[in-house]
Amino acid sequence: MTTPTIVLVGHGMVGQHFLEALAERGVTGRARVVVLCEEPRPAYDRVQLTSYFSGRTPDDLSLVEDGFMARHGIELHLDDPAEQIDRAARTVTSRSGRTFAYDTLVLATGSYPFVPPVPGRDAEGCFVYRTIEDLLAIEEYAKTSRTGVVVGGGLLGLEAAGALKGLGLDTHVVEFAPRLMPVQVDDGGGAALLRTIEGMGLTVHTGVGTQEIVADGPAVTGMKLSDGSTLATDLVVFSAGVRPRDQLARDTGLAVGDRGGIVVDERCRTSDPDVYAIGECALASDGRVYGLVAPGYDMAKTVADVLADRTSDSAFTGADTSTKLKLLGVDVASFGDAHGTTEGCLDVVYSDSRSGVYKKLVVGADGALLGGVLVGDADSYGMLRPLTGSVPPVPPEQLVLPAGAGAPVALGPSALPDEAVICSCHNVTKGEICAHTALPEVKKCTKAGTGCGSCVKVIGQLLPQAADQGLCGCFSYTRSELYEIVRTLGLTSYAELLDSHGREEARGGDGCEICKPAVGSILASLGNGYILDGEQGALQDTNDHFLANLQRNGSYSIVPRIPGGEITPEKLIVIGQVARDFGLYTKITGGQRIDMFGARVDQLPAIWTRLVDAGFESGHAYGKSLRTVKSCVGRTWCRYGVQDSVRMAIDLELRYRGLRAPHKLKSAVSGCARECAEAQSKDFGVIATASGWNLYVGGNGGATPRHADLLAQDLSDAELVRLIDRFLMFYIRTADRLERTSVWLERLEGGLDHLRDVVVHDSLGLCGELEAMMARHVAGYHDEWAETLDDPDRLRRFVSFVNAPDAPDPSVRFVPERDQIKPDLTVLNLEGTLAR
Repeated sequence: MTTPTIVLVGHGMVGQHFLEALAERGVTGRARVVVLCEEPRPAYDRVQLTSYFSGRTPDDLSLVEDGFMARHGIELHLDDPAEQIDRAARTVTSRSGRTFAYDTLVLATGSYPFVPPVPGRDAEGCFVYRTIEDLLAIEEYAKTSRTGVVVGGGLLGLEAAGALKGLGLDTHVVEFAPRLMPVQVDDGGGAALLRTIEGMGLTVHTGVGTQEIVADGPAVTGMKLSDGSTLATDLVVFSAGVRPRDQLARDTGLAVGDRGGIVVDERCRTSDPDVYAIGECALASDGRVYGLVAPGYDMAKTVADVLADRTSDSAFTGADTSTKLKLLGVDVASFGDAHGTTEGCLDVVYSDSRSGVYKKLVVGADGALLGGVLVGDADSYGMLRPLTGSVPPVPPEQLVLPAGAGAPVALGPSALPDEAVICSCHNVTKGEICAHTALPEVKKCTKAGTGCGSCVKVIGQLLPQAADQGLCGCFSYTRSELYEIVRTLGLTSYAELLDSHGREEARGGDGCEICKPAVGSILASLGNGYILDGEQGALQDTNDHFLANLQRNGSYSIVPRIPGGEITPEKLIVIGQVARDFGLYTKITGGQRIDMFGARVDQLPAIWTRLVDAGFESGHAYGKSLRTVKSCVGRTWCRYGVQDSVRMAIDLELRYRGLRAPHKLKSAVSGCARECAEAQSKDFGVIATASGWNLYVGGNGGATPRHADLLAQDLSDAELVRLIDRFLMFYIRTADRLERTSVWLERLEGGLDHLRDVVVHDSLGLCGELEAMMARHVAGYHDEWAETLDDPDRLRRFVSFVNAPDAPDPSVRFVPERDQIKPDLTVLNLEGTLAR
């Protein structure tokens, strides 16, 4: 018996899913599998394509697990697409001239971008938005451009507009339909989306088409629109929809639809029984070409089932076209009969133009939920979509009204039937999810949550919940949940948070010593302005109250920032002069800084003035924030060093200075594997290699020391910074109050593997958001000492006695020791005796 050969033409997301399905069913063990891929790289996540502009690399986007092809004996031919099919001979010839005989041929050629047939469309500066190579070309051309126009206001068009905006271009969107995203949302949803997007600085033109691309010589200079207006532009991106790539099938005589698409039956078989078609190139038996990845995955599984067992009953009869995504930071979702085409249906609508929220549910005459549109707030999508086709257990208006605007909604994922599909990407039901106990287990066993990620929140709500994990008696939410509430709703006040999300009995109160500093830290980490302004001053821990460290005798210590431990002689002299003039005790810290002890609170501004004038800033030794990034001397001086560890330590310390977190953060950079900076004992540590940098996370010294774990290795400078950005923001977002990174990592479900999935492989689709949040922190950093000195009102807080601002505190006393001072222990012991 000869080994049968399966030839797959196309290696996109659906093609790779097909290969995985073959492997799972054991087909790759008994058949030769050949893959002809047009692109120069294996399958990658096209859904997350735009995240390239947020720092993800092409390798980050890859969908092919290392060693997958070799492990299953699959022959992958990159940059060598199929160009001819001979069905009579049952062979496929590739561009390189190689010919492959097949027993079964599977076409997964996908789709191609539609470019309107307008004059000038081939001018230099015109692009489509489909592949990584397209993005690389756009990125390069944008370096010399000022204005960009995207033709098309659908899903991909708005992603392209966000990319151009992020590249620094003045960006326009031209959409022929009267609203944005005409396929997914209705007029109300389009209007809400338009207001929000225009508020971000993009210019939107709806109801007009492109008539001509204007060029000066070879390069584009403008665009003429159908209303007679003209846009000046340097760069044009066509994103006006896609068409099935069916030319190969046409050339070989396979049946195609009148409007394109390779005709297939319920088993995805074409008019030739030995040829199948899956994904966006296929015209399904229901007469539709599906442009979403989930239906393509279902087709891939159907064909894999057929090839594994020719008597299989597996069939593709249609798919859920529901969509949930985040466009330019705006949540948008649609599901079911979103446009209300069902006869006799009614709409339930909630619209808040101030906050950009629009929600519409389509309800049938019998009360069944038929579909809906969500813009600006799509949190309920994961619960509503599985309810489609059934009568909800509560009135529909309760499903769209915000909390507090109507009767409370006593409905959650637990109310869904077991057969409700929770993960539409992989067709996983509630019952299948509930058979597991943890999210990593669900992902590994069912793949739910590994596609678009929109179902992850609902999956978490379905899994077994622990007892009350509330932060304190004031809040039933954990710190990470409060962080999400504050971030999502844009809250800037503790009182506002307590009154809207506190326990009923705590609302209107003053809070407690547990939640006030925790919320204060959350507000600070989200860039809520000067740490001591207004209500925030009352939320801070003891040290933060005066931006200095309180010592045992009531005095304070001052630690100026010395990035990487590098300091000039002039600055050393200034520190010595300040310590001498104010009679302070000085000590070199373990983090390569100089600590000055013994300052009274009323002396702090005068000391800061001297330090700030000399170029110093706050070292944040008083805060739950980044303390130091320690370094060795690296290759600049050391004969063993392989990288410039001092430069990297300075860069990292200046990038993350002032970053408020659940606990203090320490770091170090070692210039070689000899590890003189002790990087593996830090919250995040960096060790140089001959090829770049190794990143370690989750270490700490102290009473329970823990070595950090290796997260990634041989990173470039840019890759290292990007991963640290993601790690720190994910930690800040999800850790408990006063939880060090080491404890957080050990508590994190899935541990290091899960952390690596999230921050390296972007399994939750969060990395772009995490990087953007860090970018906002870096851009918004201000030295707290300098801010205090610049404002007379803020300076009034720094007195020992409010009623005698010029009087020093007589209880702060010192005695000499080793040519310096120390607290007067006689006074301290007497106070302790009286207290007892």
